[in-house]
Formats: sequence, C-alpha cells, structure tokens
Amino acid sequence: MTAFSIPARFAEQVARTPHATAVSEAATGAALSYQELDQRANRLARRLIRLGVGREDRVGVLMERSADLVVALLAILKAGGVYLPVHEADPADRRQWIVDRARPMLLLVDDAMRAAGVPDRVPVVAVHDPEIAGELIDDPRVPLHPDQLAYVIHTSGSTGQPKGVAVTQREVVRLLVDPQWAVERHTRVLQLAPYAFDVSAYEIWMPLLHGGQVVVAPPGRLEPSVLRELITEYEITGLHMTAGLFRVFAEESPATLVGVREVLTGGDVVSPVAVRRVLAACPDIVIRALYGATEGSVFSAHCVITRDTELGKVVPVGDVFTGIRIHILDEGLTPAPAGAVGEIYLAGEGVARGYLGQPDLTAERFVADPFGLPGSRMYRTGDMARRTADDAIEFVGREDSQVKILGFLVDLAEVEAALADHPGLTQVVVLAREREDGNKQLVCYVVAETGTVDLAAVRAHARTKLPGYMTPEAFVRLDALPLTANGKLDREAMPEPDFDQVVASRTPETPLQQELCAMFSSLLEVPDVGIDDSFFDLGGQSLQAIRLCNRIGAAVGVGVSVNKLFDNPTVAELAAYIDANRAAYRATAAS
Repeated sequence: MTAFSIPARFAEQVARTPHATAVSEAATGAALSYQELDQRANRLARRLIRLGVGREDRVGVLMERSADLVVALLAILKAGGVYLPVHEADPADRRQWIVDRARPMLLLVDDAMRAAGVPDRVPVVAVHDPEIAGELIDDPRVPLHPDQLAYVIHTSGSTGQPKGVAVTQREVVRLLVDPQWAVERHTRVLQLAPYAFDVSAYEIWMPLLHGGQVVVAPPGRLEPSVLRELITEYEITGLHMTAGLFRVFAEESPATLVGVREVLTGGDVVSPVAVRRVLAACPDIVIRALYGATEGSVFSAHCVITRDTELGKVVPVGDVFTGIRIHILDEGLTPAPAGAVGEIYLAGEGVARGYLGQPDLTAERFVADPFGLPGSRMYRTGDMARRTADDAIEFVGREDSQVKILGFLVDLAEVEAALADHPGLTQVVVLAREREDGNKQLVCYVVAETGTVDLAAVRAHARTKLPGYMTPEAFVRLDALPLTANGKLDREAMPEPDFDQVVASRTPETPLQQELCAMFSSLLEVPDVGIDDSFFDLGGQSLQAIRLCNRIGAAVGVGVSVNKLFDNPTVAELAAYIDANRAAYRATAAS
C-alpha cells in the first residue's frame, strides 16, 4: 500500500536506495545521498521539535536555491510541521505581510538571506546553526496523517493582498505517484522554479519519492547558456518550463532540450508552434502541457504530446489525473453544452483545504460539489473553457481580473492596491495588454491629483511593493479615466501604452549603438529608440531580455547576461559594456 505522507514515502525510498544520489547542488558540485539527506533532515527536524514545532505548525522558509533548502523542507515535514515559503525575490513589505498574516512559529534562513535582511516579529533560526550538528541522526518518527498540511503557498489575491493556499501531504503524494506519469523520464529533475511557487513540489518531491535525483540550479536568475550547460552536464531527463520560457527556447534554441526525455510546460496558453519547433529539434522528447491551479494541488490535467501527435491550432487542456474531475459549468452550476463557454471547476481529489485564515474567501471559491459525494467540494478556478464535439477541453480565458504573466497568476486588483498609496495619485487602473507575440504585459494607468505625476517615481514605488513579474511594464498618465454611458470604467477605451512619453533620448552615434537601438525597437515594438532609453522602462520583460541577450551574442560576438543587462539597461550603457569587454571576450573565446 502506498504511503501518503511525504516523509513516509521518502523513508521507503531511503531503505531501497540509501547510497544513491538524492540531491546535487550545481552551484558547488556538492551531492547528498538518500541516507545523507535523511540524516541531515532528521537532525534539523529534531532541532525544530526541540524549539516547539509540532503537528501543523507553520515554519517559514527564506532561503536561496540550494541543497540546504531541500533539507529544510523535508525536515519541517518530518517534524510534523508545514512549510511556508517566503519568496526571497519578493519586496520586503510583501515578505513582512506574509509573515504577519501566516504567523509561522519560526523562520528558517540561510546565511545569504540573513545577511540581506529578514522579516520582523518572528523567531529566526539559521539552518547552519552549530547546535543542529549535535542532534541525533535518527528519524524522530513523529506520527503523521496524510491529511496533515504539507505547505502553504501564497498566490495573488483580489483583495489586494496575497492568499495562502493550504495543501495536504496526501494530495502531493497522490499526484506524484499517479500511474499516468512515466517516472523513468524524471530520474534527474532540474529544480529551477522558485520554491514559493507550487511547481517546485514536482521538481523536489517527484524525484525524491521515486529514487531519482534533484539537481538544484544555482540561486538567482539563470541565463539560457547556464540552463543549457546544466541540462548537458547533469544529463537532465525531466524539467518544467513556464509556457513563456518554453516559447523562448523553442524560438531561439530548441536544441537546448536535446537529451531531455520529458519537458513539462504550462501556466498559460501553450503555443502549438513552439511545440512543433521543439519536436522538430528533439524528436524523441515528450512534451506534457499541464493545466492546474495552486488550489488544485499543482496539476489537474495534462496533454501528452510526441512527434506522432496530431496537433491542431490549440493545445487542449487534456486528460485529468487519476481521481480528478473537471466540470465546465454555467452560472447556475449546470454543465455547459458542447461548444458553449463555461467556468472550469475542479472536483474530486486534489482540491486544497482552502485559504489560510480566510474562511469567507474559502467558502466563496471552494463550493459544494453537486455532482460528488455528500460533503465534497469543488474549486471555482475562474478559468473559462469550452468542450469540443470530441469532448476535448479548450481554454478560453479568465472570467475575473486574474491574468497569467510569465506563467504566474496575477490579480490585477492586487497590483492596483499596491500602487494606490503612492502620493499624489487619485486613481489607478492596471490592465493586461496582449502583444503581437501572444505574451501579456501589465500596463498601469494613473490619474494624478494635480494633473502631473513623475511616472519614474511610480515605477520605482511599484518595484518596492511588488515582485518583478507583477510590476507593470508601462505607465500611462491620464487626465481622467474613460467611462461608459452607465458610469463604469470603459476598459476598451483605455489608450495603448505610449512609450513616446519617456524623456527625449539622444540618437545613436556609433554603429554598435545603432544596432542595439534597432534590437530594442524590434523586440519591444517601439519606434525611435534613443541611446538613453532603458530596455525595461520601454516595456522589456525577462523573457524578452533573454531574447535580446541571445541576439547580442550572435550579432556582436560578446556574451551579455541578463544580469548584466539589468546593470546596463540603456543602449549607451550596454554599448559601453560591450566595447569594454570585447577584447577580453575574444581572448577568452580563443583560449
């Protein structure tokens, strides 16, 4: 019989393969066997128990990607606790809000995060505390029930604040032991996603519950070249990429995925063109397009695509995982007929417990299931879809203010609430605009008290309040918001972002500056780029930054990382950096 708590399932694997490699840390080359990982987690678990952690006590985690992170998450579960990720890339205000609202018993940190600053009003424990080394290596054998919580992960919330989704250990294990997975394709999985996002549950627990290996990517933002090296060096067999990142690699370097047995993608509409490009370059790969929600315990449905799959104009939602049901219902909770658009409800197994400390919101989104057993619930996703004549499900869009940006669910109301307290603003509206390439970008429209406002200051304010993927890419000042005849906001009348509102910039003076201006203009679809214009102030986002760096490397022969682009975002600064490094780069390439 399958064990349905993560520590119990992991213990079974330790007994089978104690000396097999469980975790590899790409940044240092260090590795832990299953036995070593188990013993380190046991020591930390015993320390947590000594500090009072018990059944379903929340333990915050603020750490960089590392083997220590895997140890910490496993130790929290072994102690009977619940891990509460506090995203290291979030602004300090957002991290503090999560800690204040979720009230973890303590916060586990590593040296890097401790040095950078941690939230107040919570006891802090360093994972490298010397006292931990003195704890016993034996399993503390805390009695665990499968319906205990495994984690609480915060997602964007329509109230203007994040909402913590509480998921049980049973649901994590149930998903990852589903027979519809071909686990031999996931023997070496790259841990790439931030641990504060639910897909990290696949990246960490899928290999560890099946005798595979977690390859932990270096901390921070990864360049495409680094990703390529990791895939080759560690012979990665399985990895997850957001739909946007998958599309970038399909367009720029699909051969990057040669050797990977299965790539998972989702979080937004998956491009059939991107799928075909990857399959053409990697004919033996399996692409699994996924549909799901954090409230549905990561993944609910999947579409398995190989070179033999007949793919149409749309990648369908696909088949449900075992025990899960998808209903497409109208406003009266009646099944929508074939071809008609309705809202997706997730039912059966996989439905999360609810939102931490928000019973009203839980009752609103987790509703009684009229098609299930008495007492069962289903989750209202807010996603709109239709069933085709052959019973396939096609995703249509969102019914509320939530949109997918870079694969992450963003509630526009939360972004608006974060910007509304900027001094001098009377009204703030945030919309998602779709670019010609299919990607969405956030645009912020503001009305000022005096009619004037420093948009650069508003952008800087946004960056202190919001994660990068939630920060609008364009800011537009309006004298007044357009209204419909009945007095409601007329979103259709909102103007397209006017990037010409930026301060006039100098024209290019050198061939390199001209070439870079042309690249900025082509990628961002912005005319008349000057050398003082910033790539990011013109609307550039991380996926476009990857494309730009690839193009620069191919065109001028100097490698520019995304991090260097952040440090040198204007054409003038970027050209100066390239010129300064051209000789050194050529010398290195020739050696």
